[in-house]
Amino acid sequence: MSEWKPALDAIVGSRHGGKTDHVLAALRNLDSRHPHVPEIAAEQAFTLAAQGAHTEALAAYERALALGLSTPAEQANTLVGRAATLLRLGRAAEAVSALECARVQFPDHAEFAALLALARHRAGLTGDAFRLLLETLLETSDDIGLAAHQRTLRSLALD
Repeated sequence: MSEWKPALDAIVGSRHGGKTDHVLAALRNLDSRHPHVPEIAAEQAFTLAAQGAHTEALAAYERALALGLSTPAEQANTLVGRAATLLRLGRAAEAVSALECARVQFPDHAEFAALLALARHRAGLTGDAFRLLLETLLETSDDIGLAAHQRTLRSLALD
């Protein structure tokens, strides 16, 4: 196990009820001792985003991605956080581009399609956004009524 991992787990585990002030200071301290660990950068990004420090969060997300996260799940979560932060910063066109790339990389992750629909909507591409959201709903829902009328719904969405 990496030297930094138990410390990171303890810091992340100390989050309670959305209280993150002490977490950010501890993460920054850990990062200063282990500056090239993408998981630490990602946790800083999540914490900064939770605190509303979106510009700093975006930089931390980008740093984590550039350092190369060790698992696909960590990478997917970091890409989601980065895209949501871009949307919060009013950078919908960049979020659209980032999410389109993420969907290619993670085609089975419906969260990217849902976020992309939201990003397209915010970028003024409402027709595309609606079609993608409906498609995502149809692909991920277990509702028997939606399944029975899927072909009709898809056809109407294309009109």
